[in-house]
Amino acid sequence: MTAIVSNEKIPNNVNLSSDKRLQRALEQWLPNYLGWWKEMGPEGFQANDVYLRTAISVAADGWANFDYVKMPDYRWGIFLEPAQEGRKVGFGDHADELAWQQVPGEYRSMLQRLIVTQGDTEPASVEQQRLLGQTAPSLYDMRNLFQVNVEEGRHLWAMVYLLHSYFGSGGREEAESLLERRSGNPDKPRILGAFNAPMTDWLQFFMFTTFTDRDGKFQLLSLAESGFDPLARTCRFMLTEEAHHMFVGESGVARIIQRTCELMKQHPSEDVTKLGGIPLDMIQRSLNMWCSLSFDLFGGEISSNAASYFASGLKGRAYEQKKYTDHLALEGNVEIDVPKDGRMVREQIPLRVAMNEILRSDYRDDNERVVRRWNEVLEENEITTFRFKVPSTRFHRSVGVYAGHPFAPDGQPLSAAEWEARKAEFLISDADLAYLRSIMTASVTEAGKFASYIAPPRVGIKGRPVDFEYVRL
Repeated sequence: MTAIVSNEKIPNNVNLSSDKRLQRALEQWLPNYLGWWKEMGPEGFQANDVYLRTAISVAADGWANFDYVKMPDYRWGIFLEPAQEGRKVGFGDHADELAWQQVPGEYRSMLQRLIVTQGDTEPASVEQQRLLGQTAPSLYDMRNLFQVNVEEGRHLWAMVYLLHSYFGSGGREEAESLLERRSGNPDKPRILGAFNAPMTDWLQFFMFTTFTDRDGKFQLLSLAESGFDPLARTCRFMLTEEAHHMFVGESGVARIIQRTCELMKQHPSEDVTKLGGIPLDMIQRSLNMWCSLSFDLFGGEISSNAASYFASGLKGRAYEQKKYTDHLALEGNVEIDVPKDGRMVREQIPLRVAMNEILRSDYRDDNERVVRRWNEVLEENEITTFRFKVPSTRFHRSVGVYAGHPFAPDGQPLSAAEWEARKAEFLISDADLAYLRSIMTASVTEAGKFASYIAPPRVGIKGRPVDFEYVRL
């Protein structure tokens, strides 16, 4: 194992050439992957040069190279952080045992399910975003979209490597299935709901990369604690790449907010939609939708599966070793308000069974920090009449104890009639989406120019100016 990525047909730092059987299997999977990419990747831009970063090492410093590359030629590959000698399982029933370098037989099915579910999210997001390049607000943003896309593709490679390496013929079949499912397809949908939701405009893309990629961060943090060492090492490097995806989303929304504030100050009596801007309440409705969809990705509040993953040492809590001293979680409870017979009843949930809720709570706290930064944009522009809010984890849920129960974004119960009457007030509506499509009809392709609804970034990518030609069209 080395920190430097090899310059082979499949770039890697796992000495792939020493395992000819595995190397042949992955080289046979490569054309299938490229076929999927050309069919379902960014439409209309496969032949263009894009200024992208590419992993050349897993070292903390200097791990990426920036240069022009055509996306089908991107150096997708297999990158694991170097092994830590003597690493031990950090939690659960196997705490303090040596971490596993091979799949424990008794946990094979559970571990494969975790890897497949994580792996399925990676191509799904590429499929959701495949048409967005045609309406990009700038070359800077188009490049950021494509950077996210190629790295999600590389994350798929990371999971496929684990399936091929450790799960035999069943793993190889699952790797093929990852290329066969399609986001939003009624017959072969992606596994998780948020990854089947349509993404028709750039506000939704920025919210997705803010909130849904942030769910990905917390899932990767929990898997990076895994007692199955190859999975932990894979996820630790994926987190390095994932940080940029969240930056793209958070800064993109902040720039939309900034532009809306500018329009509000320049034309205080005008509806910003008449000026090509995006109203603050519409931004909030999109926030509500993608945040609530992402809450569902953590699973049910009360989960025997989550307890089993923790007990087995396969999936821990985020920052398990840094944040907690009790790594067994056999004692203690989490309080959860559960809807029963038309009222909320507070229940004590055993710690292990509440692992999904613990991770979701950490995620919500992180979202609060993001939204505080967006509100700082309002404060800097002296907008005093509006503040963004993170919705309650009860709101708009399809999974867990709140599924099927209508709640307002502040967590207050609603009747079914109240929900129907007010849901367009809470969630992005068809009318909202139609308006957003009307102001995003074509890409802005002149370097340094930006669409009417978004402010320029303060700095460019990797020291390049904002008006750099990030995509050669």
